[in-house]
Amino acid sequence: MGQIYLVRHGQASFGAANYDQLSALGFEQARLLGQWFGNSHQTFERVVCGGMVRHRQTADTCIGALPRPSLVETEWVTDPGFAEFNHVEVIVKHCPEFSSPEQFKTFIARQPDQKHVFENVFVAAMARWMGGQHDDDYTETWQGFQQRCVAALQRLTDDAETADSSTIVFTSGGVISVLCQHLLELPDHKAMELNWTIANGSVTKLQHRPGRTSLSYFNNFAHLEWLGENGSVTYR
Repeated sequence: MGQIYLVRHGQASFGAANYDQLSALGFEQARLLGQWFGNSHQTFERVVCGGMVRHRQTADTCIGALPRPSLVETEWVTDPGFAEFNHVEVIVKHCPEFSSPEQFKTFIARQPDQKHVFENVFVAAMARWMGGQHDDDYTETWQGFQQRCVAALQRLTDDAETADSSTIVFTSGGVISVLCQHLLELPDHKAMELNWTIANGSVTKLQHRPGRTSLSYFNNFAHLEWLGENGSVTYR
């Protein structure tokens, strides 16, 4: 039976002009995950990155913490099918006034309850995107995103070389939530709820054999709770 470990990238640079970079804590989360895998004597025959900078930085840091002998035969692959949706576009199409990162950052900073204000904006923006009535506004529709993610997973499970091996995929929360939605046959609103719960640097494990892929566990971040300092668990 093959194993696929879906890793959400470490904390990115939320509020910065370039979100697609790990923060200092994001690098530490990735290192702790690698240390966890090393302590567990886990090896991987294939490393897959979704194509974003934060994915590769997480992969380099995590895999770099593993013992070198266990990586001799590891294959590295980039598959944009595991890339995150364009969250900036989703927000801006809902609130055009947030087209400037600085405007958005200033708006959030002025709010007394910054966390919930952002959540409310994002939930409404996601609902607009997922609803399907404004598909022409987006470079990728919600349905298109779902299909892309499922197709990327299918490529992995159809590959004979992964049939009895361990693959680790460095990706994003949206991708992981959509894949869990697909495997568990959940409605769209449940996918969004899952997305909010996925911690940075967490691991979701799938098991697969010919004709069947199943969820083994979801959103494991025990390595951050055990090895990390206070504040190591983040969600954005």
